[in-house]
Amino acid sequence: MILVIDVGNTNTEVGAFEGDELITSWRFMTKTPRTSDEFAVTFKGFFQTDELDPKAVESIIVASVVPDVMHSMINGMKKVFGRTPLEVGPGIKTGMPILMNDPTEVGADRIVDAVAAYNLYGGPVLVLDFGTATTYDYVNENGALVAGVMTPGIQISANALFANAAKLPSIAIRKPETIMAKDTETNMQAGLVYGYIGQVSYIIDKMCEKIGESVKVVATGGYGRMFLDEVDSIDIFDPKLTLKGLKIIHDKNLASRRRK
Repeated sequence: MILVIDVGNTNTEVGAFEGDELITSWRFMTKTPRTSDEFAVTFKGFFQTDELDPKAVESIIVASVVPDVMHSMINGMKKVFGRTPLEVGPGIKTGMPILMNDPTEVGADRIVDAVAAYNLYGGPVLVLDFGTATTYDYVNENGALVAGVMTPGIQISANALFANAAKLPSIAIRKPETIMAKDTETNMQAGLVYGYIGQVSYIIDKMCEKIGESVKVVATGGYGRMFLDEVDSIDIFDPKLTLKGLKIIHDKNLASRRRK
């Protein structure tokens, strides 16, 4: 069994693979403070819930954009699985050239998504991840990550509105029945959701215009499903894209070690 872990700013997602099959996945909040013992209890609980044996874990790979939780999390993994994870970062084999000004600045999650989208769906491909931030990454036909765009996620936009306007309530992020909203809650929902739909559509259109050729658009992330039916240019929504990308990178590095 291969364990893959995506440590995001808001949530951490854990997936378990048997061969190439993702057999189960779990999520927990990243920012909740935890000791290594608490992480160990969390991992043990997941395995007990799905009646899986921690001893069956052969290796672990992690992509993290939250460095300050990693010491305790890794020690928690060691206590449960007896293994130190492979971490996505400088020096790891991804099979993907990063043609940015400074490749070390590109988040591990973006690299993993780009690897997954290219390997699973081909290139050229534009990869969208609707997470804490919304990212747009262009992978060319040769499998190189060439350019990207990053914006505040829709939840961050909503939080900024609540925090900076004293009389506005906290609301659920969902599309109202009509953009012609008639009360404060639906006014806010219309602005957030329809405004974000417009932003996503415009950025995709402008990036595709600059790319200058037909490109597949693949989306993932917590809010991705909301925009799948609203943005015509999104071709594929794959909610497990990051976990699949971690497995692909794991296998590339395993094959590299075996050749040595």
